[in-house]
Amino acid sequence: MRSQKHLPTDSMPGSQNLTQLNALSPLDGRYARSVDPLRAHLSEAALIRYRVRIELEWLKALAAEPAIAELKPFSAKTVAALDRLVDRFSEKDAAAIKAIEATTNHDVKAIEYWLKASLAGNEEVERSLEFIHFACTSEDINNLSYALMLAEARANVMLPRLDEIIAVLRALAHKHAVLAMLSRTHGQPASPTTLGKEMANFVHRLRRSRARIAGVAVLGKINGAVGNYNAHLAAYPGFGWEGFCRRFVEGLGLEFNPYTTQIEPHDAFGELFDAWAGANTVLLDLDRDLWGYISLGYFKQRLKAGEVGSSTMPHKVNPIDFENSEGNIGVANALLRHLADKLPVSRWQRDLSDSTALRNIGNALGHTLLAYVACLRGLGKLEANPARLAEDLDANWEVLAEPVQQVMRRHGVADAYEKLKDLTRGKGIDAKRIAAFIRTLPIPAGAKKQLLALTPALYTGLAADLARRI
Repeated sequence: MRSQKHLPTDSMPGSQNLTQLNALSPLDGRYARSVDPLRAHLSEAALIRYRVRIELEWLKALAAEPAIAELKPFSAKTVAALDRLVDRFSEKDAAAIKAIEATTNHDVKAIEYWLKASLAGNEEVERSLEFIHFACTSEDINNLSYALMLAEARANVMLPRLDEIIAVLRALAHKHAVLAMLSRTHGQPASPTTLGKEMANFVHRLRRSRARIAGVAVLGKINGAVGNYNAHLAAYPGFGWEGFCRRFVEGLGLEFNPYTTQIEPHDAFGELFDAWAGANTVLLDLDRDLWGYISLGYFKQRLKAGEVGSSTMPHKVNPIDFENSEGNIGVANALLRHLADKLPVSRWQRDLSDSTALRNIGNALGHTLLAYVACLRGLGKLEANPARLAEDLDANWEVLAEPVQQVMRRHGVADAYEKLKDLTRGKGIDAKRIAAFIRTLPIPAGAKKQLLALTPALYTGLAADLARRI
């Protein structure tokens, strides 16, 4: 076999003919369809479109301000034309801007030049072209673009998918609220629960995680090169720029940050990425628990025609969806934790290390979305196996040592714990043996009758109520 260095250059895929098969990232290859919903918010073309949107919103805001006397208000027709540039922004437009960037070697300046060229035919705007990017540093445009990208990806893609997982788990909690299940603490048989209650636990945890993600206020700024409105005041010394810029940022649906350097310090991004990583950790716990329940036979998986579980073992139906979800959470959280730690740190008034890091937001949320999709796919295949659940409960009557001990304690029987330990620890006991022990106890007849009627399947406490209540 020839080494790669001897391959002819024309056999090597290039960026000009990128396909799903030669993509370096599985997000643009194997899993491209699953993450498609994020492209409208987090791709390179999306970033360019958001920048165009911010530049034009700024121009419109300046034109509507009477104090900016040199810039006349735009007519409704011109405002509509500006809005169409954003609404109809295409990949072809993004490519044109990238072509300009090849000369400028500056991505935001390329936006400014493209806008001036695109608007040159509009007489009303043409006399105002120099107000495009007025008093702005690139980070005024970038921070607002990334803020909107994240806020809208969160609202339109990520939270709805997380809500789907929560809804499916809630349905499982209600459906199986009374279906008794042997618990395992330290991997050993423990006090029974219900299958529904175990699903309800994750519903509660994911709801809290969701609220944390949704609750992070995304901040923005548009205050110039070092955050002091230097250029703004040089051009219009008497104007209240801070109030104007606050209204502009809040008008975009963001929270205004009055104290920044050249960059908005990304503290909110750090909080948001940390919140997403926290939710992913809960999902990871769910993936592993469901994997284990499938392994125990508590859940069966619905078969898909034509699907193969193993290249050599034809009987296998593997829990691959939960494994896929787990693997993607690992990649996602590595990126999310790095972004949460790195982005709020910048040398003095600005360094550029955040710029390349920010371009990986799509990767971090892409792998998170893949984890959501895989988990949902796995949840859709689950089918409870009541017979296996009942079998496991009936094989572990020793779990009733706990309620028997508590009744003994209530009625003053000495050394209750020690007596049950001698009876059960490390020993398999059945219904007859524990019934025989109960009959020997010096406790009231009513208490004895209650214990004799108890089975592992009936010893589930408030599990069913808790599951129904979620």
